[in-house]
Amino acid sequence: MLRTQQLTKRYGDFEAVSDLELDVSPGEVYAFLGPNGAGKTTTIRMLMGILVPTSGTARIRGLDCHADRAELMRIVGYLPDTPTFYDFLRGREIVEFVAQMHGMDDGAARERAAELLASFNLTEAAEDYAVNYSMGMKKKLGLACALIHEPRVLILDEPTSGLDPRASREVQDRLLAIAGQGRTIFLSTHLLDMAERLSHRVGIIARGKLVAEGPVEQLRAVHGGEATLEEMFLGATAEAP
Repeated sequence: MLRTQQLTKRYGDFEAVSDLELDVSPGEVYAFLGPNGAGKTTTIRMLMGILVPTSGTARIRGLDCHADRAELMRIVGYLPDTPTFYDFLRGREIVEFVAQMHGMDDGAARERAAELLASFNLTEAAEDYAVNYSMGMKKKLGLACALIHEPRVLILDEPTSGLDPRASREVQDRLLAIAGQGRTIFLSTHLLDMAERLSHRVGIIARGKLVAEGPVEQLRAVHGGEATLEEMFLGATAEAP
């Protein structure tokens, strides 16, 4: 479903991502973890075709993430770490516009936008301008836009940052339901408890290299069966070359 082979991104002498090998299956929730500057967002931007790899390949459902980017957008929903919108469009208008960009007619776009805004408790704010949205509201608006076309793959960069605990749990429950429908979720997060709750597997990246990967329980067994994900994360990132 989602696969990278020797995926590498360099900026001059600095190697932000180095020979990254990922293979994420259909219906899997894969949590991509790492400290700040480890290469998570660079990887996600290559998966979305925003950045061109220096070498190696990234493919989703067989499509090259850069060369086939336009086609890829039909099957992938994307949420960046900091979603940005036109300040003086209303929330409803933004979601309807994204729906229309995916080929929906005006009536279908209005219906789908209203459904998603309601599901994220944004109905009362639907007529407010985006400039007046809090970061948490913008994150939920971004999720609504990412889900508008019912994508088979979701790529989410810090999907719950800026959300209060209740809203965060609601989003997590929504993601579990989506994964239960057989859709693939690739998410980056600093929230290790969320990663453990949601994911089938985690991958830990440090200094651009994948330093640990597997189901949490499998990784825990390697550490004697009692380590927390936080302890495993700290150990793996400290030992990275």
